[in-house]
Amino acid sequence: MRFLMTMKGGGPAPDEALYAEMGKFVEEMTKAGVLLATGGLDPAGTRITASGGDITITDGPFAEAREAIVSFALLEVRSKEEAIELSRRFWKIIGDGVGDMQQVFGPE
Repeated sequence: MRFLMTMKGGGPAPDEALYAEMGKFVEEMTKAGVLLATGGLDPAGTRITASGGDITITDGPFAEAREAIVSFALLEVRSKEEAIELSRRFWKIIGDGVGDMQQVFGPE
């Protein structure tokens, strides 16, 4: 089962200790073969809207920085419960914030 976990912005800036602890967590998940991809996203982004055959391109799709998705992780795990447990570990490292987890369907 694959899950996409995303984190929204607006939280405090990370410090060196957080980077070190997160680095260990990412290394552990990578060695276990659970972490397929991870990365940060530009919070400004570009919104693309299609309606009635018209395509509209708009800079900065989010009204507030805290609404922007700023990072993601793609996991491959045995169950939703395993994904939730990894998410709990992530948030214990990060601290306060908001994110989402969605199962990914499709070819593997």
